[in-house]
Amino acid sequence: MAERVHKVLARAGIASRRKAEVLIRQGQVTVNGEVAQLGSKVVPGDEVRVRGRLVALPDAAVTYLLHKPFGVVTTVADERGRPTVMELVPAHPGLHPVGRLDRDSEGLLLLTSDGNLTFELTHPSHGHEKEYRLWCREGTLDQERCRRLVAGVALDDGPARAIVAQPEAGGCRVIVQEGRNRLVRRMLTAVGATVERLVRTRVASFRLGDLPVGSFRRVGRAEVVQLGYDSPREVEENLMARPTLDRER
Repeated sequence: MAERVHKVLARAGIASRRKAEVLIRQGQVTVNGEVAQLGSKVVPGDEVRVRGRLVALPDAAVTYLLHKPFGVVTTVADERGRPTVMELVPAHPGLHPVGRLDRDSEGLLLLTSDGNLTFELTHPSHGHEKEYRLWCREGTLDQERCRRLVAGVALDDGPARAIVAQPEAGGCRVIVQEGRNRLVRRMLTAVGATVERLVRTRVASFRLGDLPVGSFRRVGRAEVVQLGYDSPREVEENLMARPTLDRER
C-alpha cells in the first residue's frame, strides 16, 4: 500500500510529520535515488534516504477488531496487574486501543497502529456513531425513558443525548455520537435505570457481528477506506496525539 513519504518518516521515528515535510522541501529526502517531493509516495521495498542515510521502513499499520470481554482493562499497560486488551491481540509496534470501553463493558474495540484512523474515530468533530445493546435491572426500558435519552439528559460534565434509543427485551438499544467516559451508563442512570450488562456492537461502519467473546480479527484495508478518512487534508500534530486511554481506578 503506497503511503506518503513524510508519514513514513514519522512512523519510522526519523522526525515529526512537520519536520519531515521541512526535510523534503529542503531536498534532503530521496526515494529510490530521486529527490522526494511533498506528494511522493513509497511502497514496501522502496529505498528511502534522509541526508544520504538509509531509512529502515516501518511495518505497515495494522488494525484489529476485538470482542472485549468483561473485566479486561482498555489500556496499553496496567500498574495494578489487571488483564489488558493488549494481551488479547498480537503485538505490533505502536499498537494502541482506539478510544474507551470501560472494564465492566463488553463488545467491539478497535486497536490500531494507524494514528490517522485513531484521530478519525475519536475526534469529536467527526461524530462517528457508537451503538450499544444494554440489559437493565429494571427490565425493558419503557418508551418514556427512551424519549428522555433522545431529548437529552444533564450529566456532571455537560448535557448528553442519544441519537437513537429503542426498547428491547431486557433493556434497550442506544446509539450515541460521543466518547465520554462511561457515557451510556451515566445516561441510563440519569433516567433512573441501572445497567447490568453493556455490549458495544458498532463503531462507525465497523460491526461486532458474531465474533466470539475474547476473539479478534484483522481489519481489511477496504473496511478502513469506507470511513473516507484517506483524504488530502493533513492532520495537525497536536490532534494526532493518541487519546488518553480509559484507566479504571
